Amino acid sequence: MAAEEGFTFRIQQEDTGKRFDAVVSDTIAGLSRSFAASLIRDGHIRVEGQLKKPSYKVKQGETITGTVPPPLPLAVMPEPILIRIVYEDEDIVVVNKPAGIVVHPGAGNRSGTLVNALLFHCPDLKGIGGVERPGIVHRLDKNTSGLMVVAKTHTAHQALSLMFKTREIHKEYVAIVHGSPKEAAGVITCPVDRHPTERKKMSTQSRSGRHAETLWRVSHRFRRYALLSCIIKTGRTHQIRVHLASIHHPVVGDAVYGTPHRKYQEKEAEAFYRSHVKPLSRHLLHARRLSFPHPVSGKRIDLESPIPEEMERFIQHATCSDGSFSTGKGISNGPLLNPSYKTI
Repeated sequence: MAAEEGFTFRIQQEDTGKRFDAVVSDTIAGLSRSFAASLIRDGHIRVEGQLKKPSYKVKQGETITGTVPPPLPLAVMPEPILIRIVYEDEDIVVVNKPAGIVVHPGAGNRSGTLVNALLFHCPDLKGIGGVERPGIVHRLDKNTSGLMVVAKTHTAHQALSLMFKTREIHKEYVAIVHGSPKEAAGVITCPVDRHPTERKKMSTQSRSGRHAETLWRVSHRFRRYALLSCIIKTGRTHQIRVHLASIHHPVVGDAVYGTPHRKYQEKEAEAFYRSHVKPLSRHLLHARRLSFPHPVSGKRIDLESPIPEEMERFIQHATCSDGSFSTGKGISNGPLLNPSYKTI
């Protein structure tokens, strides 16, 4: 169906009692449920000519009519920004995002974003899943590096969005943190929500926070730092950074959550902190592995990104200056499979 064409269909018995937005999404190819809900709220899709909420429970025999307006003019311009493509086909592209680049435009970031770069590389992204965030189905913080999958078609966008919702996409991160956890592995289940007073921060202190779950394991120990492998079961804003800070092992270089729980007392440790931690321009968190079924073919996609240079450099300095010993198989550990975790 062309975006500017209208459509009409009648509710069948098997769809009776289902949500209005869900039935529209299931019936109209390439229309995500969230986009359908937005069109319903804006009055573009109606039941028997009447406005209804996206949550309205449809009834057998009701007639649904609507139009899908053409995409709004894209305010974001393509820019020839160098990005590393890890995998690409006609449906998706996977990039290795560097630290320091924002994923999509926002207040004060109309250019220089990953979306600007993607639009230059893939001009057909316009209108895929939203005007400001074409093709984006998940994101990484500005100063987090690593693997991101982007949808190039409406079908891929809808399928990937559903896979993230149903947790079919496996993501593994590596983080260098202050201190060395006593346990070898653990699970953090503190809910995450906006900080009650500092609205740009997230917090684990709110009672109304959304459920969040982070699995972590020590890959390598230093005397005052540790390299962790982390898997997130949920995708809350700043989740890994907030969760690790909540157990007093904040990510090294994190300007928002990264203050060490205890200030180093030894002169040697203080000198290392001043020379190798304070000058960092990013936090040392990297999305290393990404695994998911292809949204169209179903073929398993397994990708890995090496630890970036600045993290490798910090590890070398920590090893030489701080002393270290390995846990398990060391820094090149395989993915987290079935270790024993302690819930926190």
